[in-house]
Amino acid sequence: MMIGISLSGCASGSQESAELDCLQIDTTEQMAMQATEQTGFCKNPDTIEATDNTEITENLAINRIEESPVLHFVDVFGEEYQVEINPNVEKQDYKPEAFVHNGQVLGYEGDERYTYRLGVDVSHHQGVINWEKVKAAGYDFAFLRIGYRGYGKEGEICLDRQFARNIENAQAAGIDVGVYFFAQAINEKEAREEAEFVLGKLEGYELQLPVVYDPESILEDEARTDDVTGEQFTKNTAVFCELIEEAGYEPMIYSNMLWEAYQFDLEALSGYPVWYADYEAIPQTPYAFAFWQYTNTAKVNGIDGIVDLDIQLIPVDNNSK
Repeated sequence: MMIGISLSGCASGSQESAELDCLQIDTTEQMAMQATEQTGFCKNPDTIEATDNTEITENLAINRIEESPVLHFVDVFGEEYQVEINPNVEKQDYKPEAFVHNGQVLGYEGDERYTYRLGVDVSHHQGVINWEKVKAAGYDFAFLRIGYRGYGKEGEICLDRQFARNIENAQAAGIDVGVYFFAQAINEKEAREEAEFVLGKLEGYELQLPVVYDPESILEDEARTDDVTGEQFTKNTAVFCELIEEAGYEPMIYSNMLWEAYQFDLEALSGYPVWYADYEAIPQTPYAFAFWQYTNTAKVNGIDGIVDLDIQLIPVDNNSK
């Protein structure tokens, strides 16, 4: 997900300090994007077909057949990792061979337990979107950035300047909508502030999909979250999700394999669904997820520039799992 600025609508502090903090994000955005690539959120392959996932597929198959306690995975630079699989965390049971790529379009075929649909996730970086064209292109849902906290010292909370336009026009086009918040909270108090901001901006709107908490690391630049531990990230996430749930919305967590392996305590967050990001040809995680962000280099009719694409895996019969 891209990190952006808003020169108006910041949630707290003086307008001047808010704009300076938000502007810091924009003037260092390229560095931040390089940073998030290192965490596995923003891989930019030329085409998804260029990904050689043979070894990954074999490792996933071996892990499942032998119930191996060790997972082998790669980051966006091809660096290899291995990590113990937590036996106490719910596992996903999707069939690797069922994920079928046709250019940028992903399908899930040959597994009668699940159906699927495709969607996009956007922020103001995509500009003014023609949601009627997006719907006609075959995308049935969207996650919209509702806001973000700056990663500078002040940590101002800002509203995504296209949010109101996006939610109104997307829903008018018949697209189901959820929202996400780019988080930079350093403690539970700030996570509560982030949740309260989101809830305030959602007044008057109805969602069809979850409210997503999206904490990410910023590398290649100083960030207020540099010293935040995985334990604290987990606490922050839990506080945000609890408040969202208490308000009557469904919370969800944005994650990738590195965060699942080395940051989040997945047992502590086991009550919340996951929106998983991974730009390999098949998902590397052994853990359960409901949505998969499978590319961030797509082109969609109605959206200028590149955009992220997502697939939702929907159980045909919840009792069959």
